[in-house]
Amino acid sequence: MVSVIIPTLNAEATLPRVLAALVPAAVGGLVREVIIVDGGSSDRTFDIAEASGAKFVEAPRGRGPQLAAGANAARGNWFLFLHADTVLEAGWEEEVEKLFEQIATGRIPTAELAAAFRFRLDDFSRRARFLERVVALRCAVLKLPYGDQGLLISRRLYQRIGGFRPLPLMEDVDLVRRIGRRRLVMMRARALTSPQRYLDDGFFRRMSRNALCIALYYLRVPPHFIARIYS
Repeated sequence: MVSVIIPTLNAEATLPRVLAALVPAAVGGLVREVIIVDGGSSDRTFDIAEASGAKFVEAPRGRGPQLAAGANAARGNWFLFLHADTVLEAGWEEEVEKLFEQIATGRIPTAELAAAFRFRLDDFSRRARFLERVVALRCAVLKLPYGDQGLLISRRLYQRIGGFRPLPLMEDVDLVRRIGRRRLVMMRARALTSPQRYLDDGFFRRMSRNALCIALYYLRVPPHFIARIYS
């Protein structure tokens, strides 16, 4: 029923945990396939994907093109897009099954939906808790989850809105904006994400850069220019 799509680039350090969190859902029949879409890794990413039984697809480097390639190769009625350093917490599959049950019984009137998980950072510092509160506020007010919160979307809705565009940055924001607030559900389960980017750059420097990039995006600054600032 669900095709899990994970874009990778030298993800050997984080990918095993991401895949391990999908095992209960695969055993229970919720996850039909896992697709690793690689942008040219030089580490053991391929070996890990092969050992797990995942389908391995090569695509031009860039999260947007890789995610689009994964969706094109997927067979499920639902797509679950996950970053290669984002681990869904135990029990996430039960909540997704409940969502599907409510759609099937008509309690939710349409299957053209998308859902994202709550953001959690794999770090015990106060800075991490502050960032989580900021993300929770953004999701509550703007209904704007980022890709590191995972995105579950029906194939029908994904195709209707045109899927991922080949953008160098902001591919997740671009898709969520086209989904729209009324068709997006925020799940209770959490997506645990690596803090490495924040540790490398500094929490508040990374947060400020992200805020600047999203502001420039809404001001319609070309994505290739925003990508230069982000990197």
